Amino acid sequence: LLGKILRIDVDRGRLYAIPRDNPFAGGGGLGEIYALGFRNPWRFSFDRGTGRLYAGDVGQAVVEEIDLVRRGGNYGWRIMEGDRCFDPPVGCNQAGLELPIATYTHENGRCSVTGGYVYRGRALRPGLTGTYLYADFCTGEIFGLRAGQTAVLLDTDRLIASFGEDEAGEIYVVGFGGTIDRVAAP
Repeated sequence: LLGKILRIDVDRGRLYAIPRDNPFAGGGGLGEIYALGFRNPWRFSFDRGTGRLYAGDVGQAVVEEIDLVRRGGNYGWRIMEGDRCFDPPVGCNQAGLELPIATYTHENGRCSVTGGYVYRGRALRPGLTGTYLYADFCTGEIFGLRAGQTAVLLDTDRLIASFGEDEAGEIYVVGFGGTIDRVAAP
């Protein structure tokens, strides 16, 4: 079950049940699998406004990626690392693979993506509503992804290990050293 996103029904069955509409519920793979082809998904979340599932997937050597996860989607690991061929390094067959919606490389000290949340709160400027916030662990940069465009929104001194979201849709940053900071307007 490694490299996959699983979906189970904890309200049915002895331990759990397999949802009937899972892509492999009828065979062809393990029934728990919802999507596959991830290297190391590090944090995923649902957008409370649209229901879409976003995942940060840590790369092997060069590329980090953000994926919009779809039922039965194959996100390409070990064939692809982000939007680049990995094995083989050139000329790989991308047929049937879901490519990431955003990528970045390990330049300027960047090393590992931390998936986040789509902002649905009110404390930040209104233009950020609907923006997917995520980070790089090594640099502490917080990125915003909206309409296919990515920008660095904030450069922090944190080793960002995770994000959180409260009932009002406000975003929190969890630092590796035990800090929790709320993202707020300056």
